[in-house]
Amino acid sequence: MTYGFLDIISTPANEMIQAQWGSRDYFEHFSGDRKFDRFTPEIAEFIVQRDTFFIATISENGWPYVQHRGGPRGFVKVLDDRTLAFADYRGNQQYLSSGNIASGGRAALIMVDFVRCRRLKILALAELLELGDDPSLIERVSDPSYKATIERAMVLHLEAYDLNCPQHIVQRFGTEELAERTRLLEDRVALLERENAALRSATAPATHPPN
Repeated sequence: MTYGFLDIISTPANEMIQAQWGSRDYFEHFSGDRKFDRFTPEIAEFIVQRDTFFIATISENGWPYVQHRGGPRGFVKVLDDRTLAFADYRGNQQYLSSGNIASGGRAALIMVDFVRCRRLKILALAELLELGDDPSLIERVSDPSYKATIERAMVLHLEAYDLNCPQHIVQRFGTEELAERTRLLEDRVALLERENAALRSATAPATHPPN
């Protein structure tokens, strides 16, 4: 059977280290099907809930480069079950990821759900679309409420993904998650206060007017 992510990215050097540390037998005799070359509805929902991720590309001189990408939650669009796209906003104007994609096209992404401690890894072939190349796509990835300058769109064509290994992910909450949990606690406290008031009223000794 297939283990799509590792089938693509593994090398003899990787396999040698796996053998050294005792995991090679597991991968050699893996009997499941983890092709994972199409986004399921669950994975698509995971992606559109993210407001940040990291993307790695390879330069022409062989150096990997990792860059953070962020925006409003949902800024990464799932165009279909094999294609993602997002607006590439103006940053420090070094254009390292863009240059690497223009010269090679291979990219690896990591998206993390810090609340639920889940991590998605994606291997993709990336392409850059300038503003005039596909106006309808540019409009689709744009968010008028987000005050940043779009320079182009980045499109990612899925090769394989892997959703794995929550170990060592430190749980963190963003402002939206904290606000929601605070609201739930406040609602709970208000309910308990009402219940306590009702109990005090029901158990208070009766008072009689003076003769």
